[in-house]
Amino acid sequence: MTQKRKIVVAITGASGSIYAKVLLDKLATLENQIAEVGIVMSDNAKDVWTFELQNDSYKDYPFTFYSKHDFMAPFASGSAKFDTMIVCPCSMGTLARIAQGISSDLTTRAADVILKERRRLVLVARETPLSSIHIKNMDMVTQAGGIICPASPSFYSVPKTFEELAATVVDRILSLCDIHVDSYSWGSEQKNL
Repeated sequence: MTQKRKIVVAITGASGSIYAKVLLDKLATLENQIAEVGIVMSDNAKDVWTFELQNDSYKDYPFTFYSKHDFMAPFASGSAKFDTMIVCPCSMGTLARIAQGISSDLTTRAADVILKERRRLVLVARETPLSSIHIKNMDMVTQAGGIICPASPSFYSVPKTFEELAATVVDRILSLCDIHVDSYSWGSEQKNL
């Protein structure tokens, strides 16, 4: 049996709260693969969630939430051995601070720790179009060992709801983190086309 993961989820103020919601929904069902989930949300993330999803249900998840300035959070140090961090959605400002190693809040400090410890960092970039600055910052994070996973849904599974569409991205994120979820995979249904 593989070791259970300790995961940090950071939610920034980029549009796309549906991705964060579906991610948290799925993580809440994966206790057989996950030992601990720590959440940090920016103020803008809370505002965007409330605006886009018309609720504040982020308060209802069974995870530990940390203030954006809580540098005493366990994942602010490599010794806590959180092995995975997902920033979903990831604003371009957060991406820039991570790329430059600017640890100005708990999200950027945790990302800095994950990178320096050579652990798994997945940034779910949610912006379009991209400027050359965005692309250079993505390249810097990639060169440092992070993974840029744009919030680009797929349509192979013929999703019927916003949640199903967002799940095509979230399932990919979890796969990148070596977390198994039952999801549609290309090639599994094509013979029926």
